[in-house]
Amino acid sequence: MTGDLYIRPLHMSSEKDISPGAAPLLASGEYYSAAEVTLRSSAGDITRREIVASGEILSWVQNNSPLHQDKALAILKNLSTKRSNFAGLNMSQPQIMAVINVTPDSFSDGGDRYDRARAVDDALRMRELGASILDVGGESTRPGAEPVSEEEELRRVLPVIEKLAEAGALVSIDTRHARVMREAVAAGAGIINDVTALEGDKDSLETAAFAKVPVILMHMQGTPQTMQANPCYQDVTLDVFDYLEKRVAACVAAGIPREMIAVDPGIGFGKTTEHNLRLLDAQALLHGTGCPLLLGVSRKGFIGKLSRGEEPKERVAGSLACALAGLVRGVQMYRVHDVAETAQAFAIARAIS
Repeated sequence: MTGDLYIRPLHMSSEKDISPGAAPLLASGEYYSAAEVTLRSSAGDITRREIVASGEILSWVQNNSPLHQDKALAILKNLSTKRSNFAGLNMSQPQIMAVINVTPDSFSDGGDRYDRARAVDDALRMRELGASILDVGGESTRPGAEPVSEEEELRRVLPVIEKLAEAGALVSIDTRHARVMREAVAAGAGIINDVTALEGDKDSLETAAFAKVPVILMHMQGTPQTMQANPCYQDVTLDVFDYLEKRVAACVAAGIPREMIAVDPGIGFGKTTEHNLRLLDAQALLHGTGCPLLLGVSRKGFIGKLSRGEEPKERVAGSLACALAGLVRGVQMYRVHDVAETAQAFAIARAIS
């Protein structure tokens, strides 16, 4: 690891006049008046962290770490630049990705859509309710889940993808296996969504580059079988940023254009409750990668831990709270189980602001 610089926008507002000198965020009509600027050593230790007014970031870097000026300029450009459309979707407004688990054992809806016909019907209904992406998965990646064979995964997902694509839906394939990616795209999937950020299968990166469809890279520490055993980080927000930045660079080097890459911090995948909360608060840091952000937090276990121990399907309100936290931090895409509720919450929040 080399020493590095990080800039996390703070104090976001749609009213620039509230803070003269506020900087634009993603050319979205939002501004940030300050940022948390962090320096850390090649060993990963934080050497300096301060809250700096947005108009003074470059001078702060010049005074404290002049070797990082080019990095600061690159991050500030990423923070201010409007995101290109992703898979044809406008990244200037929140996009909802509906969870379509064609599995018997997913943590929240396992078995609900194991029947193909019901999976297709439910997915198309979710599209009517506001989902712009239908995320089809045939292997559970919940904590402790056992892997399934590629043949079984394909048996589950391909008929559903084909029907949804025939109906004109934008489908993403939620898989960590190159063969499943390849056959799903051939069946009509328009996005690859991989919890291993295209490194869980030795052929995934080449397969995704050849497929020429947008990809979503998620951070996960360990595997579904091991990730919750004892997750540890030097600084979870910076470590996740570093990992995703490196995976984006690997994809670009493999021939995947940056505008076809989105990133996901992987809430609940190798993280404690405290890690999850810190990542949710610091999501704006990831805008520095220059890629759209996906937030997948719907019904996850830490919501129950912070509340009254509710079962997954009773965590809708907590899921909406997390989604709205993402909205005010500029997150562009949201992977959810409860499409109608999320769409309603976004409509009201955006009308208010």
